[in-house]
Amino acid sequence: MKFYQRFAYYLVGLIMGCFFVAMVLSGKDTRCNYFPNARVLNDLSTKPFNLSEEATKKLNEKWVTITDIKNTLKYGDVDFDKSNIKFESGKKYFIEGKTTSNIQITLEFINYPDKVVLKDIIKK
Repeated sequence: MKFYQRFAYYLVGLIMGCFFVAMVLSGKDTRCNYFPNARVLNDLSTKPFNLSEEATKKLNEKWVTITDIKNTLKYGDVDFDKSNIKFESGKKYFIEGKTTSNIQITLEFINYPDKVVLKDIIKK
């Protein structure tokens, strides 16, 4: 069998395999969260979200918005040195990020089994 024939068989198999994988995974909400930072951010962003009084006061000051908080939950970095501490019936997490006006912020979340509470917003 010549090289171009083997190459043609290879391409046909590759295309069929890609098509099969695309069909299997297209209908599912699959995520590949293998790293701890991605797992924590995914867990916090998928649960119902509540605000504490302190966080509401800081949001009313208008230097940070809900969009900044959601972007930090999506692209932020979890500070594991201070995080994963037992607090009441949940765990406390600190996530570092930036606002749209490039202000460094740290968000303090409490992760309960059924909800997430934004406890405080800290400007650096």
